[in-house]
Amino acid sequence: MEQQKGALEGVVVLDLSRVLAGPYCSMILSDMGAEVIKVEIPGTGDDTRGFPPFKEGKSGYFMNMNRNKKGITLNLKKGKEVFLDLVKKADILIENYRPGTMEKLGLGYEELKKVNPKLVYGCISGFGHYGPYSKRPGYDIVGQAMSGIMSVTGWPDGEATRAGAPVSDTVAGISLTAGVLAALHYAERTGIGQKVDIALVDSLVSVMQIINQIYLIGGRLPGRTGNAYESTAPYDTFPTKDGQHVVIGVANDKFWKQLCEFMGKPELITDPEMAKNGDRVRNRDKIKPIVEEWTKTQTAEELVSKLLEIGLPTAPIYNVKQVTEDPHIAGAREMFIEIEDPEVGKIKVTNSHIKMSETKAGFRSPAPMLGQHNEEIYGGLLGYSPERIREMKENGTI
Repeated sequence: MEQQKGALEGVVVLDLSRVLAGPYCSMILSDMGAEVIKVEIPGTGDDTRGFPPFKEGKSGYFMNMNRNKKGITLNLKKGKEVFLDLVKKADILIENYRPGTMEKLGLGYEELKKVNPKLVYGCISGFGHYGPYSKRPGYDIVGQAMSGIMSVTGWPDGEATRAGAPVSDTVAGISLTAGVLAALHYAERTGIGQKVDIALVDSLVSVMQIINQIYLIGGRLPGRTGNAYESTAPYDTFPTKDGQHVVIGVANDKFWKQLCEFMGKPELITDPEMAKNGDRVRNRDKIKPIVEEWTKTQTAEELVSKLLEIGLPTAPIYNVKQVTEDPHIAGAREMFIEIEDPEVGKIKVTNSHIKMSETKAGFRSPAPMLGQHNEEIYGGLLGYSPERIREMKENGTI
């Protein structure tokens, strides 16, 4: 059976990135059918080849993040001419080095666009490629710290808290995906490429949205509110009879009316401290104990089932095991799939979250072994002779 083509079939991506933010972007592009050529350091490769968890010595982190990609090795210092040949064939380039690194190699965007004017050059760094902090190192926790998101995450009497998932890296990766695809569309219409500069900090500052507006418009400095939300209430976690917690999201006055009626407390609907959303936000500390007293009378399963019946936004709080076994998430939406890796056999990975009706995004091939596609890319795409490829191996270029 012929493999289904992706929406980005024919798009060539040269991926110099490593670890998470850049590879997450190129993973999304590869899931959608782009030919992603992952360029790694000869001998060592991407740092995540050494990141746990492992199956038979191979990193699950690496296998998930680098599926569908072709892998080559190249020493950029020794192989500058080779790299420029690759750039001539590429539509998009992705890198997440510290700003200035590519320029020191003589391979910055201004040089690369001379050999490929249509090139879309996508880069991710901690603070972006210009500004007083541009040379600072940046990791996910740095992005979370300086975007302000850690200052509003956690409990009022607790310390600033990092989100459990690497949201800075992944949001930056998604942002770069959007940016390079928009730039590619522009390049196809005009013949002019451009540089797409994404910062971890900028990406999470953007995500802060309404939190920023509370200060910019209202003049109030937002703080940590536990699981409550700054803009609507009650919108929080609530304990149940069986020791679990559920979330209930009362996002408007209609939902508040429904909840009050369902709790058997219709008098709260017109209470001046609770009638309107703004009132409830100001008085959420008074409202939460009232709702908690009611939720503690039922099990989590009972509560969620009853509230969903009347259309109220609610959900159980899953652990990862429950997510991977859920009939909607893991079943119908296929967010976890089993793949075959030539080195370790069957493994499960997180599938693409982008669902497309005509060009399905998702798994096409396992993550490459280090340098697995050297002959295919250098011999096929670039047309190098076997002798030249052998010489490149011998002198450490690949």
